[in-house]
Amino acid sequence: MPPSKQYTELCSQLREIGNLKSVSSLLSWDQETYMPAKGAASRAEQYAMIAGLMHERATSRKLGDLINACEDDKNLTSDPATAANLREIRRDFDKETKLPTELVEELAKHGSLSQDIWKHAREKSDFKMFQPALEKMMELQRRKAECLGVPKGGELYDALLDEYEPGATSKQIEATFTPLRKELTALVAAVAAKTGGVKGEKKVKKVKIDSSCLDVKVEPALQHAFGLKVLEHMGFDLEAGRLDTTTHPFCSGFGPGDTRLTTRYRGERFTDALYGTMHEGGHGLYEQGLPKLAPIGKDGKPGESLYGQPLSEAISLGIHESQSRMWENMVGRSKHFWKWALPIMQKNWGKKFKKFGADDLYAATNTVTPSLIRVEADEGTYNMHVMVRFELERGIMSGDIKVKDLPGLWNAKYKEYLGVDVPDDRRGCLQDVHWSFGLLGYFPTYTLGNLYAAQFWETINAAMPDLQKQIAKGKMLELREWLRVNIHQHGRRYRAGELCEKVTGKPLAADALLRHLRAKAEAVYGI
Repeated sequence: MPPSKQYTELCSQLREIGNLKSVSSLLSWDQETYMPAKGAASRAEQYAMIAGLMHERATSRKLGDLINACEDDKNLTSDPATAANLREIRRDFDKETKLPTELVEELAKHGSLSQDIWKHAREKSDFKMFQPALEKMMELQRRKAECLGVPKGGELYDALLDEYEPGATSKQIEATFTPLRKELTALVAAVAAKTGGVKGEKKVKKVKIDSSCLDVKVEPALQHAFGLKVLEHMGFDLEAGRLDTTTHPFCSGFGPGDTRLTTRYRGERFTDALYGTMHEGGHGLYEQGLPKLAPIGKDGKPGESLYGQPLSEAISLGIHESQSRMWENMVGRSKHFWKWALPIMQKNWGKKFKKFGADDLYAATNTVTPSLIRVEADEGTYNMHVMVRFELERGIMSGDIKVKDLPGLWNAKYKEYLGVDVPDDRRGCLQDVHWSFGLLGYFPTYTLGNLYAAQFWETINAAMPDLQKQIAKGKMLELREWLRVNIHQHGRRYRAGELCEKVTGKPLAADALLRHLRAKAEAVYGI
């Protein structure tokens, strides 16, 4: 039975809103890649205007009437996919209508200006330069959370967290993070005992990992070419996407046929750019796998495109992060990946890599070493970085923490959780771009992504027993197709926890991630 006139019109309205979102994303991408420095003020005005137009469309009475009519149509609600689409359309509409247009425009405008201020403050390593802009952004976020409303039994921060991980609460995150931190702390301590050589009265054989293979300098142009080759083998469609450079790597899925990735290069530590590229490539594969393009039917004609509708969008950032972290860590840091990649590097990058083997790269890229920068952190300590941000964000929203106190609190937590001394703001609380945009509630999804990734990975390996052999040959398309069929194509049809159980047969837990990390620690350090 063909869809009703109201449903067809509703989907048409959503597509128009989707196009406006795409324009806004394109403005953001341009600002972080090619926009001249003096364009920041006018760009902020453009952001505000587009945000206002989107909000006006997304909260219009016409759209509300169409949603009501479709919800009353039993022919629509009896179809599971359409019912899920309507459920998510209602969710979006209800959230948008709680926000006044002036606040939406102010958030967009200040986010653009604040990002530019952050960029210069980071270059100068001067938090006080960024502080006024951040204080205003945090106040705007507090107003936004108040408009959205506190969930029953929850706190103000939950209203923002729900934007990125629907249904998640601060208490749930805390209940997951607290025992996980305990286990990770024990793992890091065990590695330290091995690398330190002595544990209490008992002498332990010292393990020293040679990481000199990561210190070989590689020209950015060569790194870029290699990154493109890796993306190609991952199955990222470069005719429907591109790879550029920026200060802070990100992925933007603008719309059908246009998904853009960014990374950053340094002369040394080529793996920073490689893993940044693979991480964003994982996001990009998810975006390209969502049903935005009209499917081609058996008759060779395109069917209906879902672009603009919830079923063509990612269900949560936790699931989105699971895809990026899986490609970066489970694939990119595996010994089998280096068996394929190293010969290519040796061929294209000259004699400097001839003396190294796949075992050397595997060990060097899987050390457990507390460090300062989140995006460069190893798997064993990465989640500690996320926990610091979660606790600070939560404290700011509750009013227990003042913005001016962030540098000192940040540095104290890094000392407590990771045992490192933060030398400056650039490598401390100014290292991430997220707060300048007002992305509060975003950071916890990185650890949720690690948890989902590990649980998915165990299921994938059970379903594909020869996966590691395929990776060793650079054959990764079957893995991409498995992800596309089991995760990508569903869009927002299932909530994140429901999708996890559907795919793995179990609710989300930390067991798989801890097994993954302990197995690597055993392989590298003999723990």
